Amino acid sequence: MSTRIPSSTYRLQLSPEQDFASATDLVGYLGDLGAGALYCSPLLQPSPGSMHGYDVVDPTKVNDELGGEQARVALIGALREAGLKALIDLVPNHMGVAVPEANPSWWSLLQLGPESPYASWYDVDLSVPVLIPVLGSPEDVEKLELSDDGTELRYFEHRYPVAPGTGEGSPQEVHERQHYRLVHWRRGNAELTYRRFFDVSDLAAVRVDDPAVFDATHAEVLRWVGADPDVVSGLRIDHPDGLTAPGAYLRRLRERLGDDAWLLVEKITSLRADGATEALPASWPADGTTGYDALREVCGLFVDPRGESLVEQIAAEHTGARQRLSVAEHTAKRLVTDEILVAEVRRIAALVPAEDGDDEATVRDAVAELLAAYPVYRSYLPEGRADLERAVDTASTARPELAPVVRRIRAAMIADPDGPLTLRVEQTSGMVTAKGVEDTTFYRWNRFVALNEVGGAPDRFGVSPAEFHVAAAHRAAATPVAMTTLSTHDTKRSEDVRARLAVLSELTAEWGALLRTLSARHPLPSPSLELLAWQSVIGAWPLTEDRLGGYLTKASKEAKLVTAHVDANAEVDEQIAAWPAQVLSEADTVAEIEAFVAGIDAHARSNSLGQKLLQIAGPGVPDVYQGTELFEYSLVDPDNRRPVEFARRRELLGRIDGGWLPPGDDPDGATKLLVTAAALRLRRFRPELFEGYAPLIAAGPAADHAVAFARGGPAGRERLVVVATRLPVGLEAAGGWADTVLPLPAGASDWTDMVTGEAVDGSAPALSELLARYPVALLVRPA
Repeated sequence: MSTRIPSSTYRLQLSPEQDFASATDLVGYLGDLGAGALYCSPLLQPSPGSMHGYDVVDPTKVNDELGGEQARVALIGALREAGLKALIDLVPNHMGVAVPEANPSWWSLLQLGPESPYASWYDVDLSVPVLIPVLGSPEDVEKLELSDDGTELRYFEHRYPVAPGTGEGSPQEVHERQHYRLVHWRRGNAELTYRRFFDVSDLAAVRVDDPAVFDATHAEVLRWVGADPDVVSGLRIDHPDGLTAPGAYLRRLRERLGDDAWLLVEKITSLRADGATEALPASWPADGTTGYDALREVCGLFVDPRGESLVEQIAAEHTGARQRLSVAEHTAKRLVTDEILVAEVRRIAALVPAEDGDDEATVRDAVAELLAAYPVYRSYLPEGRADLERAVDTASTARPELAPVVRRIRAAMIADPDGPLTLRVEQTSGMVTAKGVEDTTFYRWNRFVALNEVGGAPDRFGVSPAEFHVAAAHRAAATPVAMTTLSTHDTKRSEDVRARLAVLSELTAEWGALLRTLSARHPLPSPSLELLAWQSVIGAWPLTEDRLGGYLTKASKEAKLVTAHVDANAEVDEQIAAWPAQVLSEADTVAEIEAFVAGIDAHARSNSLGQKLLQIAGPGVPDVYQGTELFEYSLVDPDNRRPVEFARRRELLGRIDGGWLPPGDDPDGATKLLVTAAALRLRRFRPELFEGYAPLIAAGPAADHAVAFARGGPAGRERLVVVATRLPVGLEAAGGWADTVLPLPAGASDWTDMVTGEAVDGSAPALSELLARYPVALLVRPA
């Protein structure tokens, strides 16, 4: 393993409110916690005021709103002094164009068109004016103004360049002479002339497949890596599926980084029909993904599969319908192709080899049906041909009348795997899946939303210990330095929300009764939204009115059932906006919610600790998302980017290091901090313990409630053992562990639990004793 790869990472969301100076101040705490590296959100110059950094406007400089180059260098110096590393988040697929004057390359492109030195940077059709969907109505073109010197067109606060020599006349006359056209925002989905990030017209796709563009847009970040290779471990690549040729891009990047740098891709791998997780293409020189596959596996362990039938019945009764997930996904994908990514579908259809008698609408329909049929986000021809074949077969079977065109598309793609048709189909299929599944279906198909997670499989109700062990062993063997995660800035809900919701799989009848009572008292305009809303309330409790209102507004518009971002329903939006205040001001409702949450929270905390320990101690390089070393009940962004109380975490860690063992029923999360720090520190200072993987099987009446594995040594002589409790409600109902024991490797009896600091009794300890204080244990033999 490369010495540049850290033992773990700690993800920090940088912003003008949490800048380089703030990060530098946290380095000491991260070192004390046991983290191996600071994993930063993007650091290049973004749009003014950006709170996330994924809308880079100038890839040649560091974000001055974070403190600029001097502050970045100071942060790197602090990390070096503390013995920590850094992982940089890089966004190669797109750049922010919402504020043209902030983006020098986009400003030049708009001003000079094909003559711009940046004309090759963007995936844009420069044979026609660039459409910019910004006007509030078609008539708003009359509201354009010209600057006094004739060099800029202005639309309220928006500014656009005027090409040299074209500034004479009225603003409308000048506008007609430009290399762009400002148009009504509704025209963007169907007529946009540049590729964008999903449906976000303010993020324009960059052609990093062009070596010159690659060099220009990567020089600064590669300079950082080269200047401090002992600190900067490597790069996390955002959304590689959006790139024209991700394999070629990664090979070029690996050549520049060198073999020992850490290279991760934010690639969402799909769960295949046979239960196996999609693998990265073999030709990609990446070390692995950012860990959504591990998230699904770890979280799924704590979902009781026996609860599926009743959960399904509750959801069906509440919504009045049963719908297979595959049907819901296809419906949502076709909504995306037919209403949101219309311009992309048209562009692909224009590349399909023509035949006499072709009907333009039929060709577009065939393209859309093929895109909606992909079983994964995209294929990478000539690799991944089986995924294309499955998509072709699915589309042809579902729509036989389109089969001839679909198969013609297939033939053309196979004949020219690097051709424009293939590349456009592959780029767009990922967009269709992301928008149709993650951003639509996962807000609609709400029977059990703990499973509705990025990279998740909501129709797979839980993960068995056997499946978990197979996946973990495969990760240890195949991708040992891939990242693993439980929460990210992109997850739909935090790990602790999912851990609490997992308890509902064991208390299905109680959950159904509560849902019926509360939804009758406080209805919403959509039964599907009600299912999502009440699970969110229980999972993220306590919630403020603002947090709940912001979440439901976003969720309802993403679902696109009764309102949407594009076609908002004012009456529905008002009802949804008023709902949080109605719920939270009703004393009986609040009392019932609080009582229900109090009744399940001990079990939820057990799930949270189990998830955390299994993830940190398991195969891969674990990431801790900011703040989640304590119990942290957040929903989708921007809720999960709220400020973290680091002073409180420092205080609690200091008490733990002073010898304090928090009580098992501690509601503030000090137990989670204890477990997190114990595991992170052990990974950092005894890395030899975190190699290999072997399942351990408990023996006794409650064996199914324990999940355990061993690492760090030859088979049968491992020196690290990890133990967690699963399905705690059922365990309690059965009377506890009784005489269940856990035989330890090699029959050794010199084990110590690093969480409690206590010696283990014997080589096959009783779980009732081993887990008497906490529902997890981290056992180690002396070095």
